[in-house]
Amino acid sequence: MTDTVVIPASQCSARRRSLIAGCSAHAVHDGLTDVIYVLLPIWQAQFALSYAQIGLLRGAYSGMMAVFQLLASRTAKRWGRTPLLVGGTALAGIAYLMVGQATGLVLLLLALLLGGLGASTQHPLASSMISDAYEEGGGIKQALSQYNFSGDIGKTLIPGLVGLLLTVISWRASATLLGLLGLVAAGLLWWLIPTPSRAPATTKTARPSSGIGSASGLRALICTGTLDSAVRMGFLTFLPFLLQAKGAGTAGVGLALSLLFVGGAFGKLLCGYLGARIGMMKTVWLTETTTALLIMAAVYLPLNGLMLTLPLLGLVLNGTSSVLYGAVPDLAGAGRREQAFALFYTGTIGGGALAPVVFGSVGDALGAPVAAMVLAAVLLLTLPLAWWVERGMVDER
Repeated sequence: MTDTVVIPASQCSARRRSLIAGCSAHAVHDGLTDVIYVLLPIWQAQFALSYAQIGLLRGAYSGMMAVFQLLASRTAKRWGRTPLLVGGTALAGIAYLMVGQATGLVLLLLALLLGGLGASTQHPLASSMISDAYEEGGGIKQALSQYNFSGDIGKTLIPGLVGLLLTVISWRASATLLGLLGLVAAGLLWWLIPTPSRAPATTKTARPSSGIGSASGLRALICTGTLDSAVRMGFLTFLPFLLQAKGAGTAGVGLALSLLFVGGAFGKLLCGYLGARIGMMKTVWLTETTTALLIMAAVYLPLNGLMLTLPLLGLVLNGTSSVLYGAVPDLAGAGRREQAFALFYTGTIGGGALAPVVFGSVGDALGAPVAAMVLAAVLLLTLPLAWWVERGMVDER
Protein backbone atom coordinates (compact mmCIF):
# COMPACT_ATOMS: atom_id res chain seq x y z
CA MET A 1 0.00 0.00 0.00
CA THR A 2 2.86 2.35 0.72
CA ASP A 3 5.37 1.17 -1.89
CA THR A 4 7.39 3.95 -3.50
CA VAL A 5 6.30 4.68 -7.04
CA VAL A 6 8.73 6.15 -9.57
CA ILE A 7 6.94 8.91 -11.44
CA PRO A 8 8.17 10.12 -14.86
CA ALA A 9 9.34 13.72 -15.03
CA SER A 10 6.56 14.65 -17.44
CA GLN A 11 3.95 13.27 -15.06
CA CYS A 12 5.54 15.13 -12.13
CA SER A 13 5.22 18.35 -14.10
CA ALA A 14 1.57 17.62 -14.89
CA ARG A 15 0.90 16.85 -11.22
CA ARG A 16 2.46 20.14 -10.13
CA ARG A 17 0.56 22.12 -12.75
CA SER A 18 -2.71 20.46 -11.74
CA LEU A 19 -2.03 21.29 -8.09
CA ILE A 20 -1.07 24.90 -8.84
CA ALA A 21 -4.13 25.32 -11.06
CA GLY A 22 -6.47 23.80 -8.48
CA CYS A 23 -4.99 25.87 -5.65
CA SER A 24 -5.16 29.05 -7.74
CA ALA A 25 -8.80 28.40 -8.65
CA HIS A 26 -9.62 27.73 -4.99
CA ALA A 27 -7.91 30.92 -3.81
CA VAL A 28 -9.62 33.15 -6.36
CA HIS A 29 -13.08 31.63 -6.00
CA ASP A 30 -13.02 31.59 -2.20
CA GLY A 31 -11.79 35.17 -2.20
CA LEU A 32 -14.58 36.25 -4.55
CA THR A 33 -17.08 34.39 -2.38
CA ASP A 34 -16.03 35.81 0.98
CA VAL A 35 -15.36 39.38 -0.10
CA ILE A 36 -19.14 39.69 -0.09
CA TYR A 37 -18.96 39.97 3.70
CA VAL A 38 -16.99 43.21 3.37
CA LEU A 39 -19.53 44.61 0.92
CA LEU A 40 -22.69 43.64 2.83
CA PRO A 41 -22.69 46.60 5.29
CA ILE A 42 -22.10 48.99 2.38
CA TRP A 43 -24.98 47.52 0.41
CA GLN A 44 -27.21 47.67 3.47
CA ALA A 45 -26.54 51.40 3.88
CA GLN A 46 -26.73 52.17 0.16
CA PHE A 47 -29.93 50.27 -0.60
CA ALA A 48 -31.64 50.31 2.86
CA LEU A 49 -31.67 46.51 3.20
CA SER A 50 -32.94 44.46 6.15
CA TYR A 51 -30.95 41.60 7.72
CA ALA A 52 -33.18 39.14 5.87
CA GLN A 53 -32.41 40.83 2.54
CA ILE A 54 -28.71 40.85 3.41
CA GLY A 55 -28.97 37.14 4.15
CA LEU A 56 -30.76 36.64 0.82
CA LEU A 57 -27.90 38.28 -1.06
CA ARG A 58 -25.29 36.17 0.72
CA GLY A 59 -27.37 33.04 0.38
CA ALA A 60 -27.99 33.59 -3.33
CA TYR A 61 -24.32 33.22 -4.20
CA SER A 62 -23.77 30.17 -1.99
CA GLY A 63 -27.13 28.65 -2.91
CA MET A 64 -26.39 28.64 -6.64
CA MET A 65 -22.92 27.29 -5.92
CA ALA A 66 -24.39 24.42 -3.91
CA VAL A 67 -27.28 23.53 -6.21
CA PHE A 68 -25.23 23.25 -9.40
CA GLN A 69 -22.18 21.39 -8.09
CA LEU A 70 -23.53 17.94 -8.88
CA LEU A 71 -24.55 19.13 -12.33
CA ALA A 72 -21.07 20.59 -12.86
CA SER A 73 -19.52 17.27 -11.89
CA ARG A 74 -21.69 15.39 -14.39
CA THR A 75 -21.31 17.95 -17.17
CA ALA A 76 -17.51 17.81 -16.83
CA LYS A 77 -17.59 14.12 -17.83
CA ARG A 78 -19.03 15.12 -21.19
CA TRP A 79 -17.35 18.46 -21.89
CA GLY A 80 -14.15 18.14 -19.87
CA ARG A 81 -13.03 19.76 -16.65
CA THR A 82 -10.85 22.47 -18.19
CA PRO A 83 -13.52 24.26 -20.28
CA LEU A 84 -16.03 24.07 -17.44
CA LEU A 85 -13.63 25.26 -14.73
CA VAL A 86 -12.30 28.08 -16.92
CA GLY A 87 -15.80 29.08 -18.01
CA GLY A 88 -17.07 29.08 -14.43
CA THR A 89 -14.20 31.30 -13.30
CA ALA A 90 -14.85 33.73 -16.14
CA LEU A 91 -18.55 33.76 -15.28
CA ALA A 92 -17.76 34.67 -11.66
CA GLY A 93 -15.65 37.55 -12.97
CA ILE A 94 -18.45 38.76 -15.24
CA ALA A 95 -20.83 38.64 -12.27
CA TYR A 96 -18.66 41.08 -10.31
CA LEU A 97 -18.51 43.40 -13.30
CA MET A 98 -22.33 43.39 -13.13
CA VAL A 99 -22.22 44.01 -9.36
CA GLY A 100 -20.24 47.17 -10.04
CA GLN A 101 -23.10 48.43 -12.21
CA ALA A 102 -26.00 47.36 -9.94
CA THR A 103 -28.50 50.05 -8.95
CA GLY A 104 -30.67 48.10 -6.54
CA LEU A 105 -31.45 44.84 -4.77
CA VAL A 106 -32.80 43.03 -7.85
CA LEU A 107 -29.72 43.66 -9.99
CA LEU A 108 -27.42 42.76 -7.11
CA LEU A 109 -29.33 39.53 -6.59
CA LEU A 110 -29.16 38.60 -10.28
CA ALA A 111 -25.42 39.29 -10.42
CA LEU A 112 -24.73 37.21 -7.32
CA LEU A 113 -26.85 34.33 -8.66
CA LEU A 114 -24.74 34.39 -11.81
CA GLY A 115 -21.55 34.47 -9.74
CA GLY A 116 -22.69 31.50 -7.69
CA LEU A 117 -23.40 29.56 -10.88
CA GLY A 118 -19.85 30.18 -12.07
CA ALA A 119 -18.41 29.29 -8.66
CA SER A 120 -20.25 25.94 -8.63
CA THR A 121 -17.62 24.46 -10.96
CA GLN A 122 -14.62 25.05 -8.70
CA HIS A 123 -14.90 22.73 -5.69
CA PRO A 124 -15.91 19.41 -7.31
CA LEU A 125 -13.75 19.83 -10.42
CA ALA A 126 -10.59 21.24 -8.86
CA SER A 127 -10.57 18.78 -5.95
CA SER A 128 -11.18 15.75 -8.17
CA MET A 129 -8.59 17.03 -10.68
CA ILE A 130 -5.97 17.14 -7.92
CA SER A 131 -7.08 13.77 -6.51
CA ASP A 132 -6.75 12.13 -9.92
CA ALA A 133 -3.38 13.75 -10.59
CA TYR A 134 -1.93 12.45 -7.32
CA GLU A 135 -3.66 9.07 -7.15
CA GLU A 136 -1.09 7.03 -9.05
CA GLY A 137 2.00 8.27 -7.21
CA GLY A 138 0.35 8.84 -3.83
CA GLY A 139 0.12 11.99 -1.77
CA ILE A 140 -3.57 12.77 -2.27
CA LYS A 141 -4.17 13.90 1.31
CA GLN A 142 -1.12 16.16 1.31
CA ALA A 143 -2.14 17.70 -2.01
CA LEU A 144 -5.72 18.24 -0.83
CA SER A 145 -4.38 19.84 2.35
CA GLN A 146 -2.51 22.38 0.22
CA TYR A 147 -5.65 22.87 -1.85
CA ASN A 148 -7.68 23.59 1.31
CA PHE A 149 -5.01 25.96 2.62
CA SER A 150 -4.98 27.93 -0.64
CA GLY A 151 -8.68 28.67 -0.31
CA ASP A 152 -8.07 30.37 3.01
CA ILE A 153 -5.22 32.36 1.52
CA GLY A 154 -7.72 33.76 -0.98
CA LYS A 155 -10.20 34.44 1.82
CA THR A 156 -7.49 36.31 3.70
CA LEU A 157 -5.95 38.38 0.91
CA ILE A 158 -8.90 39.41 -1.24
CA PRO A 159 -11.31 40.67 1.48
CA GLY A 160 -8.42 42.38 3.28
CA LEU A 161 -7.24 44.15 0.14
CA VAL A 162 -10.77 45.19 -0.79
CA GLY A 163 -11.30 46.52 2.74
CA LEU A 164 -8.26 48.74 2.23
CA LEU A 165 -9.29 49.73 -1.30
CA LEU A 166 -12.67 50.89 -0.02
CA THR A 167 -10.92 53.63 1.93
CA VAL A 168 -9.57 55.01 -1.36
CA ILE A 169 -12.04 54.09 -4.12
CA SER A 170 -15.77 53.37 -4.30
CA TRP A 171 -17.31 49.94 -3.79
CA ARG A 172 -18.37 49.94 -7.46
CA ALA A 173 -14.77 50.39 -8.62
CA SER A 174 -13.67 47.68 -6.19
CA ALA A 175 -16.28 45.28 -7.61
CA THR A 176 -15.07 46.04 -11.14
CA LEU A 177 -11.50 45.17 -10.14
CA LEU A 178 -12.78 41.90 -8.66
CA GLY A 179 -14.46 41.13 -11.96
CA LEU A 180 -11.23 41.71 -13.85
CA LEU A 181 -9.45 39.43 -11.38
CA GLY A 182 -11.89 36.64 -12.23
CA LEU A 183 -11.32 37.06 -15.97
CA VAL A 184 -7.53 37.08 -15.60
CA ALA A 185 -7.71 33.96 -13.40
CA ALA A 186 -9.79 32.19 -16.06
CA GLY A 187 -7.13 32.87 -18.67
CA LEU A 188 -4.41 31.65 -16.32
CA LEU A 189 -6.27 28.40 -15.67
CA TRP A 190 -6.75 27.77 -19.39
CA TRP A 191 -2.97 28.02 -19.87
CA LEU A 192 -1.97 26.20 -16.69
CA ILE A 193 -4.15 23.07 -16.56
CA PRO A 194 -2.32 20.24 -18.38
CA THR A 195 -4.15 18.69 -21.31
CA PRO A 196 -4.26 15.11 -19.90
CA SER A 197 -6.37 16.35 -16.98
CA ARG A 198 -9.29 17.12 -19.26
CA ALA A 199 -10.51 13.56 -19.32
CA PRO A 200 -9.01 11.57 -16.48
CA ALA A 201 -12.20 10.52 -14.82
CA THR A 202 -13.04 7.48 -16.92
CA THR A 203 -9.61 5.96 -16.53
CA LYS A 204 -8.90 6.73 -12.92
CA THR A 205 -12.23 6.38 -11.26
CA ALA A 206 -12.54 2.91 -12.70
CA ARG A 207 -9.81 1.76 -10.31
CA PRO A 208 -10.91 0.90 -6.82
CA SER A 209 -10.28 3.68 -4.34
CA SER A 210 -9.00 3.17 -0.84
CA GLY A 211 -12.29 4.27 0.74
CA ILE A 212 -14.24 1.92 2.99
CA GLY A 213 -17.61 2.77 1.46
CA SER A 214 -19.64 3.55 4.59
CA ALA A 215 -22.96 5.01 3.42
CA SER A 216 -24.17 5.78 6.94
CA GLY A 217 -20.83 7.31 7.87
CA LEU A 218 -20.85 9.48 4.73
CA ARG A 219 -24.39 10.69 5.45
CA ALA A 220 -23.43 11.58 9.01
CA LEU A 221 -20.31 13.32 7.72
CA ILE A 222 -22.36 15.40 5.27
CA CYS A 223 -24.79 16.37 8.06
CA THR A 224 -21.89 17.34 10.31
CA GLY A 225 -20.31 19.42 7.56
CA THR A 226 -23.66 21.04 6.72
CA LEU A 227 -24.22 22.22 10.29
CA ASP A 228 -20.61 23.34 10.64
CA SER A 229 -20.83 25.32 7.40
CA ALA A 230 -24.21 26.81 8.33
CA VAL A 231 -22.86 28.16 11.62
CA ARG A 232 -19.68 29.42 9.96
CA MET A 233 -21.54 31.30 7.22
CA GLY A 234 -24.16 32.57 9.64
CA PHE A 235 -21.53 33.94 12.00
CA LEU A 236 -19.56 35.54 9.17
CA THR A 237 -22.75 37.29 8.04
CA PHE A 238 -23.28 38.84 11.48
CA LEU A 239 -19.63 39.53 12.32
CA PRO A 240 -19.37 42.82 10.35
CA PHE A 241 -22.45 44.13 12.15
CA LEU A 242 -21.17 43.03 15.57
CA LEU A 243 -17.92 44.82 14.77
CA GLN A 244 -19.71 47.97 13.64
CA ALA A 245 -21.76 47.98 16.85
CA LYS A 246 -18.48 47.95 18.77
CA GLY A 247 -17.14 50.93 16.78
CA ALA A 248 -15.24 49.33 13.86
CA GLY A 249 -15.15 51.12 10.51
CA THR A 250 -14.90 49.69 7.00
CA ALA A 251 -11.14 49.19 7.21
CA GLY A 252 -11.57 47.63 10.65
CA VAL A 253 -14.09 45.13 9.31
CA GLY A 254 -11.68 44.19 6.51
CA LEU A 255 -8.85 43.77 9.01
CA ALA A 256 -11.04 41.67 11.30
CA LEU A 257 -11.99 39.32 8.47
CA SER A 258 -8.34 39.01 7.48
CA LEU A 259 -7.40 38.09 11.06
CA LEU A 260 -10.20 35.53 11.13
CA PHE A 261 -9.19 33.99 7.82
CA VAL A 262 -5.46 33.92 8.68
CA GLY A 263 -6.38 31.87 11.74
CA GLY A 264 -8.63 29.73 9.55
CA ALA A 265 -5.85 29.02 7.07
CA PHE A 266 -3.53 27.75 9.78
CA GLY A 267 -6.44 25.94 11.39
CA LYS A 268 -6.89 23.80 8.28
CA LEU A 269 -3.27 22.67 8.49
CA LEU A 270 -3.13 22.28 12.28
CA CYS A 271 -6.46 20.50 12.64
CA GLY A 272 -5.57 18.14 9.81
CA TYR A 273 -2.48 17.00 11.71
CA LEU A 274 -4.41 16.96 14.98
CA GLY A 275 -7.12 14.78 13.46
CA ALA A 276 -4.49 12.29 12.28
CA ARG A 277 -3.06 12.07 15.80
CA ILE A 278 -6.10 11.99 18.10
CA GLY A 279 -8.85 10.99 15.65
CA MET A 280 -11.63 12.76 13.79
CA MET A 281 -14.23 12.66 16.58
CA LYS A 282 -12.02 14.07 19.34
CA THR A 283 -10.77 16.81 17.03
CA VAL A 284 -14.30 17.83 16.03
CA TRP A 285 -15.44 17.86 19.66
CA LEU A 286 -12.50 20.06 20.61
CA THR A 287 -12.85 22.53 17.73
CA GLU A 288 -16.65 22.80 17.74
CA THR A 289 -16.88 23.29 21.51
CA THR A 290 -14.18 25.96 21.40
CA THR A 291 -15.90 27.66 18.46
CA ALA A 292 -19.24 27.81 20.30
CA LEU A 293 -17.59 29.35 23.37
CA LEU A 294 -15.71 31.94 21.30
CA ILE A 295 -18.83 32.93 19.35
CA MET A 296 -20.60 33.61 22.63
CA ALA A 297 -17.58 35.57 23.84
CA ALA A 298 -17.62 37.65 20.62
CA VAL A 299 -21.01 39.08 21.64
CA TYR A 300 -19.73 40.46 24.94
CA LEU A 301 -16.08 41.32 24.33
CA PRO A 302 -15.09 44.92 23.52
CA LEU A 303 -13.70 45.64 20.06
CA ASN A 304 -10.02 45.23 20.98
CA GLY A 305 -10.71 42.03 22.87
CA LEU A 306 -12.68 40.62 19.96
CA MET A 307 -9.90 41.51 17.51
CA LEU A 308 -7.40 39.62 19.66
CA THR A 309 -9.54 36.48 19.73
CA LEU A 310 -10.36 36.45 16.00
CA PRO A 311 -7.26 34.46 14.88
CA LEU A 312 -8.04 31.72 17.42
CA LEU A 313 -11.72 31.82 16.49
CA GLY A 314 -10.79 31.48 12.83
CA LEU A 315 -8.50 28.56 13.63
CA VAL A 316 -11.27 26.46 15.20
CA LEU A 317 -14.07 27.86 13.00
CA ASN A 318 -12.37 26.77 9.77
CA GLY A 319 -10.21 23.98 11.12
CA THR A 320 -13.13 21.60 11.57
CA SER A 321 -13.90 21.65 7.86
CA SER A 322 -10.42 20.39 7.04
CA VAL A 323 -10.88 17.38 9.31
CA LEU A 324 -14.29 16.61 7.80
CA TYR A 325 -13.07 17.12 4.24
CA GLY A 326 -10.16 14.75 4.80
CA ALA A 327 -12.60 12.00 5.82
CA VAL A 328 -14.44 12.06 2.47
CA PRO A 329 -11.95 9.83 0.58
CA ASP A 330 -11.96 7.40 3.52
CA LEU A 331 -15.75 7.02 3.47
CA ALA A 332 -16.22 7.05 -0.32
CA GLY A 333 -16.86 3.68 -1.92
CA ALA A 334 -14.84 2.27 -4.80
CA GLY A 335 -14.96 4.54 -7.84
CA ARG A 336 -17.24 7.05 -6.13
CA ARG A 337 -14.74 9.64 -4.89
CA GLU A 338 -15.80 12.43 -7.26
CA GLN A 339 -19.48 11.88 -6.45
CA ALA A 340 -18.70 11.82 -2.71
CA PHE A 341 -16.86 15.14 -3.00
CA ALA A 342 -19.78 16.67 -4.92
CA LEU A 343 -22.33 15.43 -2.37
CA PHE A 344 -20.25 16.70 0.55
CA TYR A 345 -19.77 20.13 -1.01
CA THR A 346 -23.43 20.33 -1.98
CA GLY A 347 -24.47 19.70 1.62
CA THR A 348 -21.95 22.00 3.24
CA ILE A 349 -22.35 24.89 0.82
CA GLY A 350 -26.13 24.42 0.80
CA GLY A 351 -26.14 24.73 4.59
CA GLY A 352 -23.98 27.80 4.28
CA ALA A 353 -26.38 29.28 1.75
CA LEU A 354 -29.50 28.77 3.88
CA ALA A 355 -27.93 29.93 7.13
CA PRO A 356 -27.72 33.67 6.33
CA VAL A 357 -31.40 33.71 5.30
CA VAL A 358 -32.63 31.72 8.33
CA PHE A 359 -30.46 33.42 10.90
CA GLY A 360 -30.91 36.78 9.18
CA SER A 361 -34.61 36.49 10.02
CA VAL A 362 -33.65 35.65 13.61
CA GLY A 363 -31.45 38.74 13.62
CA ASP A 364 -34.31 40.92 12.37
CA ALA A 365 -36.62 39.60 15.09
CA LEU A 366 -34.25 39.35 18.05
CA GLY A 367 -31.09 41.22 17.07
CA ALA A 368 -27.65 40.17 15.87
CA PRO A 369 -26.27 39.26 19.35
CA VAL A 370 -29.12 36.81 20.04
CA ALA A 371 -28.75 35.30 16.56
CA ALA A 372 -25.05 34.71 17.26
CA MET A 373 -25.92 32.92 20.52
CA VAL A 374 -28.37 30.69 18.63
CA LEU A 375 -25.60 29.85 16.16
CA ALA A 376 -23.36 28.75 19.02
CA ALA A 377 -26.10 26.45 20.36
CA VAL A 378 -26.73 24.91 16.92
CA LEU A 379 -23.03 24.11 16.56
CA LEU A 380 -23.19 21.70 19.50
CA LEU A 381 -25.41 19.40 17.41
CA THR A 382 -22.29 18.37 15.50
CA LEU A 383 -20.91 16.52 18.53
CA PRO A 384 -23.19 13.44 18.38
CA LEU A 385 -22.94 13.45 14.58
CA ALA A 386 -19.13 13.24 14.77
CA TRP A 387 -19.52 10.21 17.02
CA TRP A 388 -21.77 8.62 14.38
CA VAL A 389 -19.16 9.23 11.67
CA GLU A 390 -16.48 7.62 13.82
CA ARG A 391 -18.75 4.64 14.47
CA GLY A 392 -19.40 4.26 10.74
CA MET A 393 -15.67 4.13 10.09
CA VAL A 394 -15.15 1.47 12.77
CA ASP A 395 -18.13 -0.65 11.73
CA GLU A 396 -17.00 -0.84 8.08
CA ARG A 397 -13.45 -1.95 8.87
